[in-house]
Amino acid sequence: MTIDAVARDYDEQRNAPLGGYAALAAAFVATAGAFTAAARRRGTVLPDRVPPWDVLLLGAASYKTARLFTKDKITGFVRAPFTRRKEDTTAGEVMDEPRGSGLRLAVGDLLSCPFCFSAWSTGALVGWYAVSPRSARLAGAGFAAMTLADWLQYAWTWTQQAAED
Repeated sequence: MTIDAVARDYDEQRNAPLGGYAALAAAFVATAGAFTAAARRRGTVLPDRVPPWDVLLLGAASYKTARLFTKDKITGFVRAPFTRRKEDTTAGEVMDEPRGSGLRLAVGDLLSCPFCFSAWSTGALVGWYAVSPRSARLAGAGFAAMTLADWLQYAWTWTQQAAED
């Protein structure tokens, strides 16, 4: 059975790009493996534990970086070869839809889905944290502050709307 036949059987409406998904998963695993090997050669010592505060910080940073890459208007140039703008939504965000076939469609799926992309952003942030916890915390704090700022913007907008009603 070919990958195309498996894809048709898996998703009759869309013909999911399983080969492209497999290539992306292989790239993720290969990158994580190469990073791990380089960190070992460098003598990086992993922490015995990760404090809960750092997990929260990395989680908020991963959330924000995933949304930056998949939803911000400004990062549309990254997505443009793989997606098409479907509509503008609220707060300067956009809804893109994947386009193409095969690997191009798979990358489009990745770049238009913040839930999908968060695995990649989390992997990058955790790798950064492993080799340089202080700088990763600083960057994570910046992205977490952006997340807080977003929520404060929403709270202000909701407050204004409630006052006008």
